[in-house]
Amino acid sequence: MRNEQLADMMRPDRFEDIVGQSHLFGTRGVVRRMVESGRVTNMIFFGPPGTGKTTAAAVIAAMSGMVFHRFNCTSATLAEVKRVLADTNNVFGSGGILLYLDEIQYFNRKQQQSLLEYMEDGRVTLIASTTENPHFYIYNAIISRSSLFEFKPVAAAEMVPALRRALDRLNRDAGSAVIADDEVLTYIASAVRGDVRRGIGLLENAYFAAGSAQNGQGTPDTVSISVSDVDAFHVKVGNFDEDAHYDLLSCLQKSIRGSDPDATAFYVAKLAAAGDLISLCRRLQVIASEDVGLAYPQAPAIVRACCESALELGLPEARIPLAHAALLLATAPKSNSAYLAVAAATEDIDKGLGTDIPTHLRSPLFKGYRYPHDYTYHYVRQQYLPDDLRGRKYYVYGDNKNEQAAAAYAATVRREGGKPKS
Repeated sequence: MRNEQLADMMRPDRFEDIVGQSHLFGTRGVVRRMVESGRVTNMIFFGPPGTGKTTAAAVIAAMSGMVFHRFNCTSATLAEVKRVLADTNNVFGSGGILLYLDEIQYFNRKQQQSLLEYMEDGRVTLIASTTENPHFYIYNAIISRSSLFEFKPVAAAEMVPALRRALDRLNRDAGSAVIADDEVLTYIASAVRGDVRRGIGLLENAYFAAGSAQNGQGTPDTVSISVSDVDAFHVKVGNFDEDAHYDLLSCLQKSIRGSDPDATAFYVAKLAAAGDLISLCRRLQVIASEDVGLAYPQAPAIVRACCESALELGLPEARIPLAHAALLLATAPKSNSAYLAVAAATEDIDKGLGTDIPTHLRSPLFKGYRYPHDYTYHYVRQQYLPDDLRGRKYYVYGDNKNEQAAAAYAATVRREGGKPKS
């Protein structure tokens, strides 16, 4: 009996067979053009699982002629990686080593730092992959020496050819003639939401289920994979699919934002009936800061307490503190001023602005910095934003009672404060 997973057996060995990611590996894909021109640099691949990150690393290694070493950082140790890096000093590493670290976010800062000297002198070319935001989990010095490439979920239409090739491989290995029409393959591709590995695994299970159900004697007669064969392995939790689940979370947020407590109670009850407390708690905590925000600053703390209570209680009692939190938000005054402020600031950051921090705010000397507590109203006028953003306004006070009170206080402070205390 074969133990190797079909998805690994079907792994492409050239760019042309990688499904999806045309922006990276298509005819004009940036990574493909770079590798075909002989340029292989340190890279960080980030994106959802099953989108081709490991496959791409193997193809790049084969095309470059480098020795390929792959580690999964969930189980690999630093000692194992160092043994591979030692090969850079002998004849076996003379053509260069391509080191692929899957799930690099599981390596700590020290482990990641150990790679730098090998990357800097070119003995090792690193390709690291992660399903997380690389800026949060990968050491900045590695990011600065690497090119970042995003892998996106594979569209259903792009995944179907890979499923067709997997079906052909199954038939060839089994000596059978199981068929599946495009409707069924598209159904599988849609069900796995862009994860090719999962799609091939789902097809493989449905393949053997169909053969067993329709051909108990094992003869080579043709059988067909049906949607019901697929559904036997693709379980939809809570009696609705993932798309509908996220639609309900969106409905909840829009009901709260629209100050409709009745609709809010309904969507809390419906989401609780599905049993996904984590998603419901996360969404309520986002709403507390995004849609209520500074109009009622205590809301996030109260919602957090209700969510912790719900998770500790479990269902069905969890519905009560969750309803408490949701209805508090629905009936509270609303403000999205904090959300708009950070969105505007992020837009400037994405443009590359604001990199030169004022000297008087920098350690260790803070030369020229004035300590606000030494002045009346604990305020003194001085520059805090970087030079190229000086005078930029991100935050606009909301029209609610709480923020208008804060605006009035700020006006008083700026008008009457800033005098040295005697």
